[in-house]
Amino acid sequence: MTECSEPSASKYEQILRAAVEEFQENGFADARMDRISARAEVSKRTVYKYFESKDKLFRSIVDVFAARFSEVQDIRYDPDRPLRAQLVDLAWAEGRLLIAPDVIAMARMIISETLRNPDLAEEANNKIDKTSVFTAMLRDATQNGALAVDDPEDAAVAFIGLIKAKAFWPVMFGAPIVSAGEMEQIVQRSVDMMLSRYGVAP
Repeated sequence: MTECSEPSASKYEQILRAAVEEFQENGFADARMDRISARAEVSKRTVYKYFESKDKLFRSIVDVFAARFSEVQDIRYDPDRPLRAQLVDLAWAEGRLLIAPDVIAMARMIISETLRNPDLAEEANNKIDKTSVFTAMLRDATQNGALAVDDPEDAAVAFIGLIKAKAFWPVMFGAPIVSAGEMEQIVQRSVDMMLSRYGVAP
């Protein structure tokens, strides 16, 4: 996020959490910096010390959200490791995010802007899209003969969709965040389905 002393870091976090709530409830256009400062229990001057505008604040939240996806970005196919273990790791890199309350809160905020401010929402989505990482894994595994995927990008979308169908979209509409145990089942079943569809017989 930013380098600062512990008290300042705490205020920074307070402002971000308050802004997520404000944007989610009122949308970007109707969000107000004074309400954000009240929610964060800091002065309006403190809010502007860190974020010179509402636009900067929204984009800072998106950047923080995107940074949470760094683990996914670092995953690469390894021909010397069992394929199933790698697919499980990849699915869990996504799954860990979907059981984190702060990630879900930020996701709700971004989705709430989809209809109210499509351009802003699209810009945010582009920063957090993980399809290319899944696509690269499936493409490289196919080139190595471990999978038989004719369209890696389409298969990557399907893989992510299997996870989100149980652990993301229901939560966006009010269902409780899934537990780690529930996510383990979702991950294993999603990998089973991918191997059933694209696996190569030994």
